[in-house]
Amino acid sequence: MTQEFVIHLAREALTTALLLAAPALGLSLIVGVGISILQATTQIQEQTLTFVPKIVAVILGMLLLGSWMLNTLIQFTTGIFGNLGSLVK
Repeated sequence: MTQEFVIHLAREALTTALLLAAPALGLSLIVGVGISILQATTQIQEQTLTFVPKIVAVILGMLLLGSWMLNTLIQFTTGIFGNLGSLVK
């Protein structure tokens, strides 16, 4: 196992983690900004008003993008198991 291989593996792991987290975080951010603007214009300061729509948006996003996320994770795992023979010398 070379140093370049370990760096490549770490880079791929971080990239995959960011790709898998991006849809949920992005949806939560967009819904949070929208609700904050709504709260600022109506002057309603209810805490659950920000929390519940974010959860609903993230769950819907997971339902819509779950198959893509699973395929990305399977490709990463298959790549690791495919290179397992080169790790053991």
